[in-house]
Amino acid sequence: MSYCCGASMVGTKGTLKHYRTQVHNVPLLFCPVCRRIEVHYKVENEYEILAEYAHGDGASEIDFQDYVMEDDDTIFENCVNRESEDAFEIVKRQIDMSLDLLMVAKQMNDEKWQGELKRRLAVMSQRRSRLQHNKSGS
Repeated sequence: MSYCCGASMVGTKGTLKHYRTQVHNVPLLFCPVCRRIEVHYKVENEYEILAEYAHGDGASEIDFQDYVMEDDDTIFENCVNRESEDAFEIVKRQIDMSLDLLMVAKQMNDEKWQGELKRRLAVMSQRRSRLQHNKSGS
């Protein structure tokens, strides 16, 4: 699993811009707390090589899937959540994991970690409230 801000990162695919070249369908990980995005570590080297070659060739856009044959299940097997899942369920699981970790942090008397977890819980609680409001408003 990949973590950021202590939260497990969510697996997805997206488009990244490398200089003037857009690379579509790149396997990504993003943090639901701080919204940081990074190329999935299993394809990071392939992305760098492909993006450099495409840029060198002057391509304005390419599709990552056309060059890397590893399937999504293999790439994202270590992800707790995927973007294709229900956003409300993802947030609920993130909150549950954070609460479990908060119990551990309290047992260890690690006040710094407790503070980080409480901040993460506040962000995720706000997001859960917005999602719940959107669900009931639909």
